[in-house]
Amino acid sequence: MLQKPLLTGFGPAMSAMEVARGLDLRGHVVVVTGGSSGLGLETTRALAMSGARVQVPALDPVAAHAALRGIDSVDVWPLDLGDEASVRGFAKAFLDREDRLDILVLNAGIMAQPLFRDPRGREGHFSINFLGHYRLTALLWPALLAAGTSRVIVMSSRGHQMSDVDLEDIDFVRRPYDKWIAYGQSKTANALFAVALDRRGQADGVRAFSVHPGMIVTPGIRHLTRDEFDAVGALEPDGTPVIDPAADKKTPGQGAATAVWCATFPALNSLGGVYCENCDIASVETERPFGVRPYAIDPEKAESLWQMSAMLTGLDIAIT
Repeated sequence: MLQKPLLTGFGPAMSAMEVARGLDLRGHVVVVTGGSSGLGLETTRALAMSGARVQVPALDPVAAHAALRGIDSVDVWPLDLGDEASVRGFAKAFLDREDRLDILVLNAGIMAQPLFRDPRGREGHFSINFLGHYRLTALLWPALLAAGTSRVIVMSSRGHQMSDVDLEDIDFVRRPYDKWIAYGQSKTANALFAVALDRRGQADGVRAFSVHPGMIVTPGIRHLTRDEFDAVGALEPDGTPVIDPAADKKTPGQGAATAVWCATFPALNSLGGVYCENCDIASVETERPFGVRPYAIDPEKAESLWQMSAMLTGLDIAIT
């Protein structure tokens, strides 16, 4: 793992469509969870424009069909990441239909919601943002291997800086619940997941990357209060999003750029397990408000989280 910027020169204002311009993904099969709104929609649009066949599993397939209308080579599937049976159902249906998976973008998620738990009692952010995607990736592993070379893109966030993963109380049973700590913990878990997954896949051509997209006002976070938006300067006085890529405030298209870059660019062929932002590998930072914190890319912590996840789900991927 080489967590050092490549100095790509793309910058924070680059859009997903600009990153994808000139790419030829004909013959590639892609899955983008939550690929019908916000960042996911822009990721789907850019990859489909480049010739890929994009499969979009969504919590609300009817709304997803409407949002994706007019984009060629896109199929919609039902998926609830917080429900084990739903994840298994989608994975089986996909494997029955497709013999390969070139790009898996784990984009769906929730942010800073009041405490809720999945049917097995897992805290909601951990369940949906991380554990559902862990389960999905493990089930789709044969298709990722069959592609020969493939990439898994895990949506993390600068929110990981709010919390490490508490492996002793992952579900907020003993400690007081805080929606921001829960969100931050899940995003750290996503970054650690990319570290451990890349270790398991690199010998077989499967590489994994975690991504900070930027601060984007999407439908998924519109439940936050105006005070919470104002605390980070996210909204104009009229309620429209502030767009200032240099300050990490981006459009959905700009926010999706790094995921598309990680999914496709040859510069990353020999790399993996790294945390990326602004279409580049991020620097390691302990205090400055950008980059990745050391605990979010720690290989020992990543392995501990992986072992816990394997125990919770009954699914594992061997290191080859």
